[in-house]
Parts: sequence; C-alpha cells; structure tokens
Amino acid sequence: MSWLSRLRNAWGGVPRPVPAIDDANWRDLVASSDLFSTLDERERGMLRQLAARFLARKSFSAAGGHDLTDRQCLAIAALACLPVLERGFEWLEGWSEVIVYPGGFRVRREHHDEHTGVVTEGDEELIGEAWERGPVILSWADVQEDLAHPFEGLNVVVHEIAHKLDMLDGAMNGVPRLPDGMSRREWIATMQAAYDAFTARVDDGEETGIDPYAAESPEEFFAVAAEAWFSTPQALEHDLPTVAALLRRLFR
Repeated sequence: MSWLSRLRNAWGGVPRPVPAIDDANWRDLVASSDLFSTLDERERGMLRQLAARFLARKSFSAAGGHDLTDRQCLAIAALACLPVLERGFEWLEGWSEVIVYPGGFRVRREHHDEHTGVVTEGDEELIGEAWERGPVILSWADVQEDLAHPFEGLNVVVHEIAHKLDMLDGAMNGVPRLPDGMSRREWIATMQAAYDAFTARVDDGEETGIDPYAAESPEEFFAVAAEAWFSTPQALEHDLPTVAALLRRLFR
C-alpha cells in the first residue's frame, strides 16, 4: 500500500488528526520547483498541513490512459492549497474529486448565438476545468510545465481553484467568496473597471502583462489574475495595480 493510500485510509469517516505527509516526499516536492522557494518556513509548514488534508479528503482519478502517481497527487494538492494558504481548508469544501488527464482533453460544447438563436456544437480542447460542486479536471502535462517554469504567469491548478473560490457564493461571475473585512461592492466596482480597461487594450491589440485570455469574461479575468498573483506578481502589480491590491487582501 502506498503512503497516499495509508493517509486516506487513516482518515476513514471519523474526524481525527490527518496524518502528516512523509518527510522525504515533502522534501522532494519542495525541491522539484522554485515556486516553493517563494514561501518562508512558516508558509511551507502551513501548505504541508493543508496539502495533507487535501489528499485525505479529495479523491484522485486518472483519465485518458494517464498513469497517476502519488507524487503527482501531492504536487496537485500543494498547488491547489496555495490560494487558501491563509484562509483555511474550509474554502476548498463543497467538492471532492480531481480528475487528471495526461495532457489536454476535449469536451463537447454548445454555443448559442444571441443574435440568430442558432445553437451549434463543437469540440474544445482544454487543459483544465472546474465544475460547480463537481470535479476539478487537469492536464498533468501542463501542471508539470507550471512546476518547471513557475514564474511565467501560468498555473492551471491555481486557475481552476480560483474558479472554485468564485463558485462558493453560488455563481461563477468573477466575484469569489470574500473574507470578513472585504467589501463585495468594492470588489465588483474595482474588478469591473479593471476588466473593461483590460478588454479594451486587448481589443486594440495592445500587449498586456498577463495572459490576454483574461479578457474572455469576468470569471476568467479573476482566474487569470489569480494565477498571475502566484507566478508573476510584479507584472500584475505593474499592469493591474488595483486588481493586485484586492488579491493581496484576498490571498494575503
């Protein structure tokens, strides 16, 4: 039985202390990516505890012929817990499954044209997806790339967890659950103004400091900004200072 299986079995259905992640496995993860060097010792300790809870409470399954390993599960758990490092595990509750593909995966989408009323179907290739009260679905190839190059503005796990945080208030609209002391009205006004200005820049062909995919919708604007906060915070601060200020308060 693997260490991850023992950790899950130890949890069972009875509340009890979550077994710690093995020292050697944690050291290997921290050494595997410079991303973790941005955390101080206290933060790495908090992340380790949260990741252990994530592994104990979430189920992992492989899809598309992927050979899912315990180390991959640990890496995904740690990345998923980064956005809630100072907020707590309860911000990740309400869903229970992570599905991992070897690479990008195809989904069938329906598109409704508001002007003509015509509905069309087509396949779309994704590297990540988050369902409301359902699974988080990830491409391992992209998770691995994010670990290898953690400061290039992309982090698919953080992106999808941002969508999960967005869904906590009942709708995925770019307005996540907010902690005490943060105003929903201020969030909406600040993010809407920044989103409108950002989409205008993208429409004009202007180069932006974060992924232009953020112009897709308000919810994608928040998710892309969140992954930038953990991978290129200086670029986000320079390009979208009002958004960075909000995310600093949300993620600390």
